[in-house]
Amino acid sequence: MSFLELKNITKIYPNGTKAVDETSLNVEDGEFVVFVGPSGCGKSTLLRMVAGLEDITDGQISLDGKIINDVDPSERDVAMVFQNYALYPHMSVYNNMAYGLKNRGISNDEIKNKVNEAAKLLEIDQLLSRKPSMLSGGQRQRVAMGRAIVRNPKIFLFDEPLSNLDAKLRNQMRLEIKKLQRQMGVTSIFVTHDQTEAMTLGDRIVVINNGIVEQVGTPKEIYSKPNTKFVAEFIGSPQMNLFNCKIENGIVKIDNNQITLDKKLNIENACLGVRPDDIQVNNNGQYRCIANLVEYLGSDMIIYSSMGDQEFSCKLSSKIELKAGDSFNFDILPSSVHIFDNITSNRI
Repeated sequence: MSFLELKNITKIYPNGTKAVDETSLNVEDGEFVVFVGPSGCGKSTLLRMVAGLEDITDGQISLDGKIINDVDPSERDVAMVFQNYALYPHMSVYNNMAYGLKNRGISNDEIKNKVNEAAKLLEIDQLLSRKPSMLSGGQRQRVAMGRAIVRNPKIFLFDEPLSNLDAKLRNQMRLEIKKLQRQMGVTSIFVTHDQTEAMTLGDRIVVINNGIVEQVGTPKEIYSKPNTKFVAEFIGSPQMNLFNCKIENGIVKIDNNQITLDKKLNIENACLGVRPDDIQVNNNGQYRCIANLVEYLGSDMIIYSSMGDQEFSCKLSSKIELKAGDSFNFDILPSSVHIFDNITSNRI
């Protein structure tokens, strides 16, 4: 039995909106799982149902072998870190971190030990006497995490906790959260719409779209073998190039160009996907296009071009001399392409 089990979880609001549609998922003890998807896809709703902050329309949630559907949030032994930190502005950092423990009737000495230990772990032990208004965004986030850590919960739930931070601080906090989770070994679920956060944090990623789980897998599996067109486009930066095409006897026809696949397929309404970094630019390449736009990103650059009326991008070293308006040659290796059925959107 898995540590956390979701069985056919469904959430339907009174107006008929189905936010989560029969989702089943197993999370192992000590695992770091990331829910990722666009805004409004149902990922935060699913997390809140685990926390007990949203009622479940149908399905069953089990935590550590116990069904918790009707268990009060305060009794579920979960700790949640919110996007807006949810700190009490009139309390010091120490009292913010100690508040939940005081409500449980824990002795002052034990509270002091737990708070000091967590503060030292998060490197905020010098800030315990300050109020939240005197802290930076990153420090407030550490306090919110400290408040969760002192509870020693069975599971951590993170609801887009880094979205209010600037890019540099987000990267720093992302590393710290990953290191902290590894150090503590506590099962964790992290919600984000940022696929970079998902890829760098998660042992496994759950890609959600319109309340439906599109794919569950390791970052490598999600990136290299996307199950659907949605996953292919959502995961990866720049996103995967998708070319609508017709495949006859293993030959892909895109505008006036052809790609011979490794297998004999016949699909009338297909889609060929190729990652921007799998497009190989070289002087002797089979295909020739014009660079419509060039984005310089330091060590890399992104070239935007088109085959017929279908736009695509390729990622290559900025050491290559290429500017907007230049023509360039490239190859697409059959072994690097992904084939999707346009009708079902599923990978073939």
